[in-house]
Amino acid sequence: MIEKIAEFDGVKEEEIGQISSLSLAFLGDGVWNVLVRQFFVDHSTYKNNLLHKLSTKFVKATYQSAFLEKIDDLLGEEEHAVLKRARNAHVATVAKNAGLADYKRATALEAVVGYLYLKKDFDKLSQINERLKNDMIKALEGEKR
Repeated sequence: MIEKIAEFDGVKEEEIGQISSLSLAFLGDGVWNVLVRQFFVDHSTYKNNLLHKLSTKFVKATYQSAFLEKIDDLLGEEEHAVLKRARNAHVATVAKNAGLADYKRATALEAVVGYLYLKKDFDKLSQINERLKNDMIKALEGEKR
């Protein structure tokens, strides 16, 4: 599905490096939300309020900050550079339920996701999504108990 959406972008590969870290994070936030929501819609028959509750956990800065460590081994030199640039970017606001360090790490994760999406590196996005799915499966199993 993400591949089909990406067909609509007009960003040339050589322009991707010129996009600000926070713009990459803005895009990555949307891609991340789609991945999380798609999983819960595909894997459950819960009502919308429970789907929202489950998905909210995985889009919070505190979760994303911790998740970043789970994918460090997947990231190459380019992705680490994007991550570092985004983590060090000046942010005007901070999430209401996260500290500055978690917020900056979450922003870095989202920037990497946005970067991979624009580069159309769907193999790496799929690898990241597989690790994310492991955590979401555990959350679903916890709800079934």
